[in-house]
Amino acid sequence: MQKDIANWFSDQLLSWYQLHGRKTLPWQINKSPYKTWLSEVMLQQTQVATVIPYFEQFIQRFPDVKRLALAPLDEVLHLWTGLGYYARARNLHKAAQLIATEHDGQFPLEFEQVLALPGIGRSTAGAILSLASGQHYPILDGNCKRVLSRFAAIAGWPGNKAVEQQLWQLAEQITPGDGRVTAFNQAMMDLGATLCSRSKPRCVDCPLKLHCRAALAGEQTAYPGKKPAKTMPEKHSFWLMLQYHDQVLLQQRPASGLWGGLYGFVEFSSEQLRADYLQLNHLAVTRSQIQPAFRHTFSHFHLWIMPMLVQIDTKPGSVQEQTGAQWFTIAQLPQVGLSAPAKILLQQLQALQPPK
Repeated sequence: MQKDIANWFSDQLLSWYQLHGRKTLPWQINKSPYKTWLSEVMLQQTQVATVIPYFEQFIQRFPDVKRLALAPLDEVLHLWTGLGYYARARNLHKAAQLIATEHDGQFPLEFEQVLALPGIGRSTAGAILSLASGQHYPILDGNCKRVLSRFAAIAGWPGNKAVEQQLWQLAEQITPGDGRVTAFNQAMMDLGATLCSRSKPRCVDCPLKLHCRAALAGEQTAYPGKKPAKTMPEKHSFWLMLQYHDQVLLQQRPASGLWGGLYGFVEFSSEQLRADYLQLNHLAVTRSQIQPAFRHTFSHFHLWIMPMLVQIDTKPGSVQEQTGAQWFTIAQLPQVGLSAPAKILLQQLQALQPPK
């Protein structure tokens, strides 16, 4: 990009930001590297309006890195329940522990040290350091990719390495090096989140429309390029909602993998294995009922969940091969991290309980 166009880009964007940018978000008040880090992680794949109440609750419970590091992972996951992409919460907790031990509880301010933390990539590291301490680093989150793809008419899916490299080069060219990086990077994210939206961009109000190649060609929605389509595979999981009077059995999943570290109902890969489980554990079943199946979609596959509610009148002393399984009172959601489908089923189960 020509230098005069790059300068025009930053000047126009910053003038727009002064009038229309977001400056009173919770993580922008009494700004700190810790707050900025937390907000940037929460904002990955998630909109601002959704993040705000989670951020406020999280920062109230864990006002600094040290308290986050000392918290049990179950509590962290519980406060994250409903926000999705739970690997973010696990990485946040791991990173807090590393900061507590290796940086004396102070969030590091060197790029390589930030980049080395779990769950932080180049753009997130740049965002934290530029927004919290004014260091000169470009960013390239989803909003920025969309703005730059349209402005320079860069074709192709941004997930492609060659396309992403083009976008990084452009981001480096337009990011001002005169102390305005904090406002500029925030302005880039704000423009993408408000005017330069994915489906209905408001080009008439955009400060960059004079030189935006996509807008000039009337091809805004052609950029950025879409991810190559692929057929989403479907999988099935058979869940057992085991109820003893006013209690229900939940099991913690392994720390890594799908819904890592979260609690949910006991799962099986087939209906026969679920039936075998009931028989092998000699459970005195008083009532069983197949619940309606429903589909939960992940980024790379669909999961069909087939729940069955089974009520027993004798609580077993132990449940075979159920590492990490615990009984919880149905009337009150447990203070642990729950997978979204498990939370829905628990709420439905609560509604079925007779009033006391």
